Amino acid sequence: MDYSITVQRYLVDHLCTFLLEERSELIKRVLSNRTRHITVCLEDIYQSQNASAVLRSAEAFGLQDIHIVEGNNSFLINRDVVRGSDKWLTLQRYSDSSNPTQDAIDSLRAQGYRIVATSPHVNGVALDDFDVEKGKCAIFFGNEHNGISQTLLSQADEFLYIPMLGFTESFNISVAAAMTIHTLRHKLDGSNVAWQLPEEEHYDLLLKWLMKAVKRSDLIIERFLEENPNLSK
Repeated sequence: MDYSITVQRYLVDHLCTFLLEERSELIKRVLSNRTRHITVCLEDIYQSQNASAVLRSAEAFGLQDIHIVEGNNSFLINRDVVRGSDKWLTLQRYSDSSNPTQDAIDSLRAQGYRIVATSPHVNGVALDDFDVEKGKCAIFFGNEHNGISQTLLSQADEFLYIPMLGFTESFNISVAAAMTIHTLRHKLDGSNVAWQLPEEEHYDLLLKWLMKAVKRSDLIIERFLEENPNLSK
């Protein structure tokens, strides 16, 4: 489905008539706080509870994209944990090569992201001191047992850690991700960064969300376009 912004606007307005005003306004309000300035990449996570908790936190704090590296472990979503939050996220998976971490790094760099690895064992920047204004950042979290991979260790642009004061070496990944996302989102909101989605991405995502919210939206759109043949795709 590839519509121009003009057509998307018409479709958005039409689909909104099939929802209560409160529901459509909620969708628009949530979208107005979505960002791609910060994104999260999960590298070879094998515990579905942890993976799903990260998705839930990312959605709650307004991140749109989650990048999923599937090397030795398949990424599974725990429906009891995620509670439908994945419905509103854009998930990008990397699994179809011998080095999916490298694929993720290359893809994100091509999109202008700084590759930021989280690790308590590498000298880096403390979470509270991380600069979100230097540019878009992709925050990588390694798996529960081994942490980040050697590929990521050798290619990360920056390293990030959460200072700890106890005997424990590291946080559970879902806790670390939630703390990191919350802190960076708070920094982003207080910055001068234009973090909102561009108009084209905004309307593309809004239309997709409304299609998920409205029953049989595909048939509604098909009929609307048939009744309005002057609207071109």
